[in-house]
Amino acid sequence: MDTELLVPIPNVEDLVTEDDTPVDNFASEKQQRLLTGVLYSAWRNKTFLAAANVGIYTTIGRPPIVPDVFLSLDVTVPDQWWEKQNRCYLLWQFDKPPDVVIEIVSNREGNELESKLNRYEQMRVSYYVVFDPNHELGSDELRIFELRGRHYLEMTETWLEQVDLGLTVWEGIFEAKQARWLRWCDAQGNLLLTGDEQADLERERTRQERQRAEQEHQRAEQERQRAERLAERLRALGQDPDLEF
Repeated sequence: MDTELLVPIPNVEDLVTEDDTPVDNFASEKQQRLLTGVLYSAWRNKTFLAAANVGIYTTIGRPPIVPDVFLSLDVTVPDQWWEKQNRCYLLWQFDKPPDVVIEIVSNREGNELESKLNRYEQMRVSYYVVFDPNHELGSDELRIFELRGRHYLEMTETWLEQVDLGLTVWEGIFEAKQARWLRWCDAQGNLLLTGDEQADLERERTRQERQRAEQEHQRAEQERQRAERLAERLRALGQDPDLEF
């Protein structure tokens, strides 16, 4: 009788899906939320998963890697997301690696350009991004690597063609903090707006529309007043302003 090789279903009960380790600093936490939150505000009609500080398991028996931020297209978290097997990113469950992984450098101990780069390369993550706002690793503030064949090649541009997204370093205020922030952008370099920025933009549009309406009302009122003055002059001259010629 023919026998089949059965591939065992991994037992996830022994996986450490959360260890209650806090985020290391406020700046990184804000930057992570800016990168993930803006996608959920701007991409309302797309299917994707963006997360921060969520473990990625490549195989049973190997510790997970926990990127600061990752983006995976065409996947979603299962509805029963509190169940053990749905709490983290299991490659054998999602059937693909993330498309983009971002690491935010806060010290020189993270091995972002060594072991982490090698791990993401082995996972075949399409784009690996290292954002180093304090120049802990050198003079480059932003470095982007694209998977070419089996290995990463550092890019000279910031447009991630495979995910139809760009990255840019933006100087501005996010949640009352002035800093240089890593932001998503479109092909023309326009920022993907946060929910608050979209609301501010809509309020500004409403204000401008109200202002234009008020100006039109003022012009109409001025025209009415001029017409009344002309009519009064014609009456003073003994002419009927309503008489049609």
